[in-house]
Amino acid sequence: MYLLTIRDGLQTRHIGPYSSPKQAADDLDRLLPLCTERARWQIHALESPDQLLASLGPAKLPAAPAKRQRSVVGAA
Repeated sequence: MYLLTIRDGLQTRHIGPYSSPKQAADDLDRLLPLCTERARWQIHALESPDQLLASLGPAKLPAAPAKRQRSVVGAA
């Protein structure tokens, strides 16, 4: 999935998602004439959380803190 971002002055527009960068570029061609000459744009590739976690692997994930055992003092 892809996302088109257009920054025009103080305004930022996020448009999408698109299934291909070609679709985002086609939409950019349609939208850019509506913006000022100084507008900046980017096409971002989006990652799913599952893909991101798989790329990190199990060794790079933060470990869960160890549970402390509670001792009961004076219990009979």
